[in-house]
Amino acid sequence: MCSPRAWAAFVEELADDWRRLDDRVDAVTGEVQALARQDEGCRRLMSVPGIGALTASAVVATIGNGAAFTKGRDFGAWLGLVPKQLSTGDRTILGRLSKRGNKYMRTLFIIGARAVLAKPGSWAKFGLEGWLAAAAKRLHHNVLAAALANKLARIAWSVLYHGRSFARDFELQSVS
Repeated sequence: MCSPRAWAAFVEELADDWRRLDDRVDAVTGEVQALARQDEGCRRLMSVPGIGALTASAVVATIGNGAAFTKGRDFGAWLGLVPKQLSTGDRTILGRLSKRGNKYMRTLFIIGARAVLAKPGSWAKFGLEGWLAAAAKRLHHNVLAAALANKLARIAWSVLYHGRSFARDFELQSVS
C-alpha cells in the first residue's frame, strides 16, 4: 500500500498533467480558430448552423472548394450520412446509415447537428424550423440528428462549391 503522502503527491501530479493538457487544448483551439478566420472558405462554412471552426477547417482541408463532388448528395454519401437502400421491384426500403466514408468528418457533422437540435429557438433563425418541426414529429431523435447532419453536409458542399455564405433565405431546395 502507498502512504497517504505518496498518494497525495501522485494525485497532485496527475492534476498538474490535466491542467497542462487543458492549457494545450485551449492553445490549439485558439490556433485553429485563428486559421479558420483567415480562410475565406472556412468563414463561409462557419455561417452554416452547426459548423464551427474545427468542422470548417476539416472540410476545407479535406475537400477544398468541393469540386471533387458533382452534387451535395455525393458529398453526404462520401461522408457516410445517407441510408443504405434495399430495393426490390417497386419497393424501396431505407436502412441505417451506410457509415462508409470519412468517420471523423461524419462525427463532426453529427455533433453539429445535435448542437442545432439542442436549441429549437434558433431553428427559425436559420430557416430550418418547418423542416425540423415536421421531421421531429415522425423521426427518432438520433435519426433526426443524422438527417440534419446530411442536410448540413449538403449545405456545406453548396456553400463551398458555389462560393457563397449561408443565409436564412438560402435555397434549401437547390442543395442537391
